[in-house]
Amino acid sequence: MYRPEIKVLDCTIRDGGLMNDHQFSPELVRKVYKAANEAGCDYVELGYKADESQFDRSKFGAMKFCTEGDLIPMVEGIEKKSKLSVMVDIGRVDPEAIPPKSESVVDMMRVASYVKDIDKAINLVNQIHAKGYETTINIMAVSHARERELDEALMQIEKESAVDVVYLVDSFGALYSEQIAHLSKKYKTLMPTKEIGIHAHNNQQLAFANTIEAIINNVNYLDATLFGIGRAAGNCPMELLLGFLKNPKFDLRPVLELLGDDFVKIREEIEWGYTIPYAITGILDLHPRAGMALLKTDDRDNYLSFYEKLINEANV
Repeated sequence: MYRPEIKVLDCTIRDGGLMNDHQFSPELVRKVYKAANEAGCDYVELGYKADESQFDRSKFGAMKFCTEGDLIPMVEGIEKKSKLSVMVDIGRVDPEAIPPKSESVVDMMRVASYVKDIDKAINLVNQIHAKGYETTINIMAVSHARERELDEALMQIEKESAVDVVYLVDSFGALYSEQIAHLSKKYKTLMPTKEIGIHAHNNQQLAFANTIEAIINNVNYLDATLFGIGRAAGNCPMELLLGFLKNPKFDLRPVLELLGDDFVKIREEIEWGYTIPYAITGILDLHPRAGMALLKTDDRDNYLSFYEKLINEANV
C-alpha cells in the first residue's frame, strides 16, 4: 500500500463533466482543484482540450475546451502542489494549436484512444510530448480489445512512442480482479520502459477493488474522483483510495470537507453511481449509454425488460 512511486490523479471535473456537459460553476472547479492540491493528489485533471470549431460553447462548459483563458482563472491564487492535467481525444484537437509547455499552465496531456487508433494516438502524443508536456495514452474499452491486437498495440507504443504512462481503462466497468491482474502484467511485460496507470469504472462496484488489484500488480498511476463522480456508474472514489493508501503525503480532510459542503447536494442534481441499469451494462460488457438513456424514461425501473432487450440485441 505504501509505495513512493504511486501517483494519484483526480479527474473529478473531467469525468464528472460527462454527466452535465461540463457545466460546473467556476467556484466548484476551483474548490475541487484546491482540495485535491491540499489532499496531496499528484495531478488534477480539469477537463478536455477540445477544438471550439467542433463543439458549441453555449452547450458546454469551459472545461470542455480548457484553453489557457479557461484554465488560468480556475487555478490562479491557489498554491500549486498538484500538476494540472487535461485530456485530448483524437481528432478533436489541432496539435498545432497546442501551445508549448513553457506557455501553458498545463503539465500533462492524456490522449484517449481505442486500440484500433493506436497509430493516431502515438502520432498525437509524440507531437504533444515534443512540446514539453508529460503525456499518457489511455487505451479505452480494453475489455473489448482482442488479445493479439492489444499485444501489438502495446509493443508498438513501447517501440514508437515517447509517452510516459499508458493507462489500462475499464471503460464499461466490466472487468474483474483476475482480468485486471492479467492485463497489468501484460502492460508491464510488453512496455517495460513505461509507467502503467488504471482508470476504473464502477458499474459492478469494483472500481476501488480493481484499483487495489492494479496496485498489487505494480501499477503506479491511479485515477479517482470525489464521491466516485463520473460517466454513468462513475469511478473509483477518491475518499476510499486515499483512505487505503498509507503514504503520509495524502490527507483525507480536504476531501471530506468538500464532500460534505458540496457533493452531497450535487449528488441530488446529477445522477451517477451504481444503479441496476449500469450494473447490467457492466455484466454484459456494454457501453453504459443504453443505461443512461433508460434512466431518462418512465420505464427506468423495468430492469428485466432492459436486460432482455440488451441480450436480444447482442444475439442479433
